[in-house]
Amino acid sequence: MSAARNLRSEDQFLCSICLDVFTDPVSTPCGHNFCKNCISLNWNINVPCKCPMCKEAFTPRPYLRVNTFISEMVAQFKSAQQEARSRRSEQRRAKPGEVPCDVCTGTKLKALKSCLVCLASYCETHLEPHLTASRLKRHQLIDPVENLEGRMCTKHDKPLELFSNTDQTCVCVLCTVLDHKTHDVVPLKEECEGKKAELGKTEAELQQMIQKRRLKIQEIKHSVDLCKENADREIAEGVQVFTTLMASVQRRLNELINAIKIRQKTTEKQAEGFIKELEQEVSELMKRRTEVEQLSCSEDHLHVLQSFPSLKDAPPTKDWTEVSVPPPSYQGTVVRAVAQLEETLSKEMRKLLEAELKRVQQYAVDVTLDPDTAHPELILSDDGKQVNHGHVRKTLPNNLERFSHYNFVLGKQSFSSGRFYFEVQVKGKPKWNLGVCRESIDRKGYITLRPQNGNWTISLRNGNEYKALDDPPVRLSLKSQPQKVGVFVDYEEGLVSFYDVDAAALIYCFTGFSFTEKLLPFFSPCRNDGGKNSAPLIIFPVNQTA
Repeated sequence: MSAARNLRSEDQFLCSICLDVFTDPVSTPCGHNFCKNCISLNWNINVPCKCPMCKEAFTPRPYLRVNTFISEMVAQFKSAQQEARSRRSEQRRAKPGEVPCDVCTGTKLKALKSCLVCLASYCETHLEPHLTASRLKRHQLIDPVENLEGRMCTKHDKPLELFSNTDQTCVCVLCTVLDHKTHDVVPLKEECEGKKAELGKTEAELQQMIQKRRLKIQEIKHSVDLCKENADREIAEGVQVFTTLMASVQRRLNELINAIKIRQKTTEKQAEGFIKELEQEVSELMKRRTEVEQLSCSEDHLHVLQSFPSLKDAPPTKDWTEVSVPPPSYQGTVVRAVAQLEETLSKEMRKLLEAELKRVQQYAVDVTLDPDTAHPELILSDDGKQVNHGHVRKTLPNNLERFSHYNFVLGKQSFSSGRFYFEVQVKGKPKWNLGVCRESIDRKGYITLRPQNGNWTISLRNGNEYKALDDPPVRLSLKSQPQKVGVFVDYEEGLVSFYDVDAAALIYCFTGFSFTEKLLPFFSPCRNDGGKNSAPLIIFPVNQTA
């Protein structure tokens, strides 16, 4: 509808004599409109004056004035046409990345086609001869491309229309007759279809790679979300715990201050009573002294003699010799308050450790002992959950995985990412080693258990000497002897932690390491020692009571 209205509007502004848009439009008495110059020339030739449209004659010749209303409408129409042409020209202008017309001067319009014969690209206007002229219609037109010279054979100046499978290069017709006469040559289209099939496979591979990476992005984003959730939870728990601790500290401080102030006030009250009593006695003694002074100065002999018996002795008073107000002793008050605070802190710490232990127990894995790694003197249970030292060295294959010099055995399961946790009963054993090690640990030579050699372990010797086999080893002071030890590993964090499961206490933590190999659970029940250390190390399911 809009296009139709525009066409009708354009027809209304066309002069029927010159068939162009009105110039200085005038109206004849019959109501038709013409260019002023066009109708004037017409009437100069044709007499009498007639309307070219309806043939109505006018006598005398009308005096014509420019129709200002139509003139203004024509001006608006021309302006709109100019704006429309400008918009169309702007839309057709070659933008960055588009092929420009090689014929356009000034503003380069976007090319619609490229000619392989002319080696030029043409916009809509300049393409017209190739669509109408019979000689140019035979030219090969393609979608617009740049560097048309690169599509011509540099040796024979002919279009590259064929492909040599022998040389894997594009050639022209003359090349097949001269330089590539015996070569396997096929049309570009045929070779292109084969290459497109290969591209289809490549596209499928790329799509698969893209999909995998998108899934990895989602996985990483999910990990970030989990990280934020964990961080928020830890912060919330930390705030709650430290708020409780600060409140407890403040409460204990207030209790300490109140206790000291009460003792201080009691002492002050006792002292105030003594002072009041003493001041009363002083007042009475001063009164008696005044009476004695007055009697001594009296000239009334009879009065002196009569009053003497009652004033010769001091009034009865309290013996203050043994009375004193020693300052109260606050010895031990602060110590007792700190001890009570320490007890509160210990309770809160135990709660924290219990919560932490529950969290790491969520990463529990099913670990079984690997008989192919066990030293020949070790005895493993059929289910692979227990190990102790025997007295006899068994004859076993000396495979690469087996330990030859030390009473060590590894778990079958290995881990190269994430987190894992397992628990081992050490009850009744005065000697043992426990932890994790890297897969490449030396299994044939003599080694020292420490992180530099690929071991993260703790040990017990002589029933009460606990050590973390760090570098240097760290002697551990434990409040109780663990009956069951939990081992937790966070591969990405480079962390190995040991827990006393029953006491919900942290034994030791290796931190700040960078794991690059697979890690395996590590066990050593140590030697039997004539039955003193015959109890086995037992891998227990998490949360199962021994």
